[in-house]
Amino acid sequence: MNLCRTALLLSVIYACSDHAVKSFTPGEIWPDNNGTHINAHGGGILRMGNVYYWFGEHKTEGEAGNVAQVGVRCYSSKDLYNWKDEGIVLSVVEDDLTHSITKGCILERPKVIHNRKNNNYVMWFHLEPKGGGYTGALSGIAVSDKPTGPYRFLEAARPNAGYWPQNVREVHKSGIIPVAGQRYSGGELPDHPDSLNILGRDMQGGQMARDMNLFVDDDGKAYHIYASEENSTLHISELNDDYTGCSGKYARFFVGRFMEAPAMFKKDGKYYLIMSGCTGWAPNAGRSAVASSIWGPWRELENPFVGEDADVSFRSQSTYVLPVPGTSDRFIYMGDRWMPRNAIDGRYIWLPLTFDGEQPVIRWTDEWHY
Repeated sequence: MNLCRTALLLSVIYACSDHAVKSFTPGEIWPDNNGTHINAHGGGILRMGNVYYWFGEHKTEGEAGNVAQVGVRCYSSKDLYNWKDEGIVLSVVEDDLTHSITKGCILERPKVIHNRKNNNYVMWFHLEPKGGGYTGALSGIAVSDKPTGPYRFLEAARPNAGYWPQNVREVHKSGIIPVAGQRYSGGELPDHPDSLNILGRDMQGGQMARDMNLFVDDDGKAYHIYASEENSTLHISELNDDYTGCSGKYARFFVGRFMEAPAMFKKDGKYYLIMSGCTGWAPNAGRSAVASSIWGPWRELENPFVGEDADVSFRSQSTYVLPVPGTSDRFIYMGDRWMPRNAIDGRYIWLPLTFDGEQPVIRWTDEWHY
């Protein structure tokens, strides 16, 4: 049964049922209030009071759905099981082929945070201009006065143009620059990234930013975490007070480890990251790390996934880690099971994240409650 017929059947069942969703069933169709499979891929959660907002990529059918045909969708919930469709909150542009977010661009991993100073909502996402593949490596930014939008697009740029990271090395300030136009792919750099000096190459124009996330610390400082330097190195960058740009303070970590899909969270005063390797749409073994300061040093831990299919992260890739409501030590791992041949059929892998000492642990369960 294809997804459209499944969604229609679910809609009928949902409409006739007195009971809504009562549990998480990872990898299964997840109906919204209309009985339609939730369409918020590569997403993240914003909590405001007792309401949760889930933002993600709106996918369409077939391989064409792997690029942005519609925009960013939002859902709201008070229990994390049942989600109300709030519609498209950031639309791609259809009548201007020169616009940064024109239809057919690549718009991935949208995340929204609340700025208390301005009492507004700021969205960041990974953006690749239409027709350029993954060569742009830009960060897109949009704002709204309401969590449910509409969001107003501000700009798309590479972060930290003209700034060196806090942990810059002298080699980066040297004249060692990669050959102009040379292309690299995940895990295939011919030499160590520092010997190529990708950081120095991009210093004036801004650093590459692909898979990304946002994190707001207890003191209200916000951070942009993204795969940079041809995906070889992770950057953590402080945002300005408006959350609409980088402050120029940033650092680089896991040099040459090719980490992407970063999801940061905090427990007992320590910072944690769940990440993946770089294998395109294909899943791989998850990665994790811990630090006592967001500026490091970061210490890499083990694969957090435990059990059968742990070597492919239960056929998922990390997108967000959500604290369990009312607790300080329990979390929900949010992952995507990508379906590149039929993008709209992507599934959501939400699982309990627990700890063994400092090690995050994610185990498979077919059905569960938080």
